[in-house]
Amino acid sequence: MKFVAFERAKQGTGASRRLRISGKTPGIVYGGDVTPQLIEIDHNALWHALKKEAFHASILEMELDGAVSKVLLRDVQYHPFRPLVQHIDFQRVDAKTRMTMKVPLHFKGEEESEAVKIELNLVNHVATELEVNGLPAELPEFIEVDLSGLKKNGTVTLKDIKLPRGVKWVSHGKPNLVLASATAPAAEEVDAPVEGAEAAAAAPAGKGGKAGAKAPAAKTPAAKTPAKK
Repeated sequence: MKFVAFERAKQGTGASRRLRISGKTPGIVYGGDVTPQLIEIDHNALWHALKKEAFHASILEMELDGAVSKVLLRDVQYHPFRPLVQHIDFQRVDAKTRMTMKVPLHFKGEEESEAVKIELNLVNHVATELEVNGLPAELPEFIEVDLSGLKKNGTVTLKDIKLPRGVKWVSHGKPNLVLASATAPAAEEVDAPVEGAEAAAAAPAGKGGKAGAKAPAAKTPAAKTPAKK
């Protein structure tokens, strides 16, 4: 994927603010044996590029002053609430140097799996990306994960897939990462009947037509007060 950048002469908070007002996004390119270079990119073009997965997970071609170099997106700073990219960082790519990057996972085949088709399990994508290491030419744009063999309440782990040749997973101490899992749907909860209510409903209707109704207690006649003589 290719994008166009321009050399940025001025730096600082004020210069960056004026740049954003003019519809440009300030950025920097670092890495390699070259001094970090200040750049600016058309904001609208950058905004649409950032919506594409490949812009985040593949080696990019940056055209700057007529020369094309390979870079990797490393950081994006967005405005807290406005649709605005405030700053962007790229790293230069050396074809002979191994590098680490995060690659998205693309899942397929879960609808044909036994877990979903027969057991009506729900599939949870536990991981959405993998951090891998390799030479720039070996790093994939994405890694495909086939879930068609998923069994009832089963899992698919990193050992169940094959990484591209020359690419290694950066484990961070985790022996075998779970990528997806199948679980049975939660049973519907049924409220337990109230015993008192059932007993009242089962009681035979008494006189007056109301079930379980008690007859009112007889009133005792009030004693008459003797008249004063």
